[in-house]
Amino acid sequence: MAATDTTPTKPASASSANPLIVDLGKKRRKDVKRLRKGRGKLLAKVNSTLQELKTAGTISSTAEPVVVIVREKKPRPGLRKKGGFLPKC
Repeated sequence: MAATDTTPTKPASASSANPLIVDLGKKRRKDVKRLRKGRGKLLAKVNSTLQELKTAGTISSTAEPVVVIVREKKPRPGLRKKGGFLPKC
């Protein structure tokens, strides 16, 4: 009788599936909302960043997990009033 190995093996792609994290810093709230909807300047920046990473060879052109981090800037206190930005005279 031949002995069989029953230990689970990892697929070869699982070792190379480490996510790549791209931090774009703090951006305006409106820009982050547009990015979530798939529009705006931030989407273009994300696409250009991914294209640069592909051409540099950092990521492969096939599917690889990439995490993009964008934080919203805190609103500046005192600029936003109930009636608008400027007080009425």
